[in-house]
Amino acid sequence: MRVLMLSWEYPPYIVGGLGKHVTELSPELVRKGVELYLLTPAWAGGEPFEVVDGVKVYRVKPVRENTDIHTLAWKTNLCLEEKAQELWGSSGGFEIIHVHDWLVSFAGCALKRSHKTPLIATIHATERGRGRGYLHSRTSEAIHSTEWWLTYEAWRIICCSRYMAWEVREYFQVPEDKIDVIPNGVRTERFDRWEGVDLSGFRNMYALPEEKIVLFVGRLVEEKGPQILLEAVPMILARFPLAKFVIVGTGPLLDQLRHRAWELGVAHKVLFTGFIPDDDRDKLFKVADVAVFPSLYEPFGIVALEAMAARCPVVVSEVGGLAEVVRHAETGITIYPNNVESLTWGILHTLENPHWTKMRVENAYREVVEKYNWERLAEMTLGVYRRVWEERQRVQW
Repeated sequence: MRVLMLSWEYPPYIVGGLGKHVTELSPELVRKGVELYLLTPAWAGGEPFEVVDGVKVYRVKPVRENTDIHTLAWKTNLCLEEKAQELWGSSGGFEIIHVHDWLVSFAGCALKRSHKTPLIATIHATERGRGRGYLHSRTSEAIHSTEWWLTYEAWRIICCSRYMAWEVREYFQVPEDKIDVIPNGVRTERFDRWEGVDLSGFRNMYALPEEKIVLFVGRLVEEKGPQILLEAVPMILARFPLAKFVIVGTGPLLDQLRHRAWELGVAHKVLFTGFIPDDDRDKLFKVADVAVFPSLYEPFGIVALEAMAARCPVVVSEVGGLAEVVRHAETGITIYPNNVESLTWGILHTLENPHWTKMRVENAYREVVEKYNWERLAEMTLGVYRRVWEERQRVQW
């Protein structure tokens, strides 16, 4: 089966879970016999064409203008569509078009119509969900409309969690039987390779040997909740003074968070690392004593899976996909969203009860291996491809 996949993110340009998802899923599909062509804007450079783990990757020069994201996406999609039309002729055509989120929907829908080829859309998040039920600007309204259009045009829709499936049904009036739920995954090998390796020297770069690392990894934006963690720091230190808070990531809240740490008198206990390489982030998961994800909105929460794969205890808000990935008191601790006291309790409970914490860690790792491995998820995705292609054979366009 020959498939054309379009994604706004692909290495060397990865912003969040979408890029990680596409990067990990695509080679597994190739290993299962899919001839996969991946088309993406070259936001961070990279070769115009290369084969990566069997995936034929084409990077297209994007439009770079100082305009809103919706207009920028639409103009860049014209470039993607032009390249896709060229590939259609040189490759012999495609059985399936698979797009990831609205950012590449313009090209995907145009190709669907011009070649009468089924379109599958994976929805990783929604604009209204990020706004926690509201659309706050004309750009947000335009994105929401484009998301609705994509879900209407798609033959089938893939969501990463039951929560995201609910959003798609609720916000876009999509029939339930048009949606497949296939979660994100993680490769434990990334973290298993550090088992038995002395990482004490690396750990000493972030905390004193006697300190316990409370780790946050994510974009520094309101929806990820770093501001809630910061407000909990004084209460945690009052009872557990050996805690050290390491906040990894960049974003518009960075300067505000640094200033707030000084206001709270805890700046000496909070380390803002900014961007760090993937290897360093993986090692931090291995040496941290608890990883905290106090999100206000989270369609899935792939970063929590990464912590679980690294055998790092997790404390997460009981929102969205996080509530499905982490089971309270079994694979982690879940806390009330946007609640400083609840977050404080979850972190302290994890640090002060190492025996219970260790049992949750082992349960979480086992679940990641069995349920969230990419081979299984690629097989589920291939099942959607086959179903759609078989249905296409039985209908007239």
